[in-house]
Amino acid sequence: MDAQITRSAKSNFDARNTGYANEPPLQRFLAACHEEFRSDHSGAVADYIPELKRANPAHFGVGLVTIDGHVYEVGDSAVPFTIQSVSKAFVFALALDMVGEERVSAAIGVEPSGEAFNSIRLTSDNRPFNPMVNAGAIACSGLIHQVDGAFAFERIREKLSQFAGRELGVDDAVHASEALTGNRNRAIAWLLRNYLVLQDDVDAVLDTYFRQCAILVTARDLAVMAATLANRGVNPVTGVSVIPPNVVARTLSVMTSSGMYDYAGEWIYRVGIPAKSGVGGGIVAALPSQMGLGTFSPNLDSHGNSVRGLKVCEALSSRFDLHMLNRSADVRTCIIADYDIFGISSRRSRQPHEQQILDDRHSDIRVVELVGALNFATIDHVTRRLAGEPPNAPLLILDFRRVPDLTAAGAQLLAENLTILGNTGVTAILTGLEATSPVWQAIFARISDPGRLRRFALLDEAIEWAEDQIIYRYGGFTASKETSHLGEQALLADLAADEIAALADLSTARRYEAGQRIISAGEPANSLFFLQSGMVSVKLPSGVRLASLGPGMEFGEMAIIETHRSADVWADTAVKCLELPLDSFADYRRLHPQIAMKIMRNLSALLARRLILANAKVDLLSAY
Repeated sequence: MDAQITRSAKSNFDARNTGYANEPPLQRFLAACHEEFRSDHSGAVADYIPELKRANPAHFGVGLVTIDGHVYEVGDSAVPFTIQSVSKAFVFALALDMVGEERVSAAIGVEPSGEAFNSIRLTSDNRPFNPMVNAGAIACSGLIHQVDGAFAFERIREKLSQFAGRELGVDDAVHASEALTGNRNRAIAWLLRNYLVLQDDVDAVLDTYFRQCAILVTARDLAVMAATLANRGVNPVTGVSVIPPNVVARTLSVMTSSGMYDYAGEWIYRVGIPAKSGVGGGIVAALPSQMGLGTFSPNLDSHGNSVRGLKVCEALSSRFDLHMLNRSADVRTCIIADYDIFGISSRRSRQPHEQQILDDRHSDIRVVELVGALNFATIDHVTRRLAGEPPNAPLLILDFRRVPDLTAAGAQLLAENLTILGNTGVTAILTGLEATSPVWQAIFARISDPGRLRRFALLDEAIEWAEDQIIYRYGGFTASKETSHLGEQALLADLAADEIAALADLSTARRYEAGQRIISAGEPANSLFFLQSGMVSVKLPSGVRLASLGPGMEFGEMAIIETHRSADVWADTAVKCLELPLDSFADYRRLHPQIAMKIMRNLSALLARRLILANAKVDLLSAY
């Protein structure tokens, strides 16, 4: 049947592809599936609960929610229906969160039963087989009732509402119908009470269970609820953390083995997505880290699963290869670049003797740029790469700015590797991470000696800090330097002493306090500056740093060829400098054209060096 469904849906999708020109491909595919399968009237609505017989068999809705919160809807996705057994997965998650795994495991097993969902049979140690059959679901409601008593149902409704991202109501007529006809569930509940799996009043627990099954949802709601499971317990639409990740993992595990009644084995074989169905016509399916799917169509097959819902799930999984066990990845792609700083320095301009040290010791700083969501396998590749050739530099920078997520296993493995590196004398520097970043917090929590770990928000800041360490270790830093002689300025290289003295006579001494803006972007470019002491930073109006400059360097030199300032210049420390007005400089150039040519040649050389540095960084990334 699956091959036929896939071919049919694919054909319909391809034939109607141009009809959905303004819609994303996934929206078009879901619409094609809906149109294809709505003509299937096989199966029948549930009738063992009289009120369920009122369902309209023509209703058919599909919702799909990505883990970044985008919602796709097709057909009757807003039509409410009772959640029924789909609630079991979410109530199981709530029970785990409320009373803990040990207490839940003592009362309920996690093995498939191989029997009907309403079987009265228990395991050999008198527990329900799993929380996805009625006996296990009633036991879950009982555990919550032990904690909250009369408030148990409201607790369940509130939690399911958080999963759905909106307040959910109850179909009182269906609740009353279930309570009136639920004698088999009463037999199950009394059997559980006999073996002390239920310890509260049986009727009160059953009323909680009947009410949770009568909660009203839509296909869209189910998709959001599934996406919350797929997103490690965080509702991707509301951003609310609904349930802990460890609870999500256990919930999805049981959904995988037992969520589709006695069709569970066939389901995981054909579709391969953790799911739960209900006799109200709903199916919820959660593919971890990718999406959540919700479908609604009341006609059920012999297993109690929605006929059309099954076809949508199967077609989607087959078309886009979504089976959770059919995954492939190349762990080597997690490293986008691995280099030392030869030709790739920070934006901090250095004195010639400092730059010479960095040129000589460039291999002492190693930069490894990571990309993508990282897990156990990718971090293992990173650790092996770091242990291979070339040997690790004493300063290791790991850049995470392109890493959106890091699993707990990956964080543990990385933390252990960083500890090993630290013990061998390597200083690890992590960049691209704010203090509030989940990736940073995951690593930091697992480091045995966090004080040895350095963190910077920007890669350039980390490279600059590492450069400072190398310069300091090899005697490059001297006492605070003040350069009053303009002959040390790169812009004025090769000028004679009298020529430089003439320029100095045209300049005015300026002083600025730390934090003061010296130049503002957009203002007229009418002077250039020669820095004598202190540090300044050249920044875009957005705050991005273009360069850091020290004594003996110039800034504002682009005024020679530009009419307006293109960046801000800020005093990082107290600053002394000479300001040369361009009007005076223009007069000087007219009187001394040969000197002007030297200055323009020096400016060209400065710009060429900046371009070479930028190209080197581009070439580095394009090589990976």
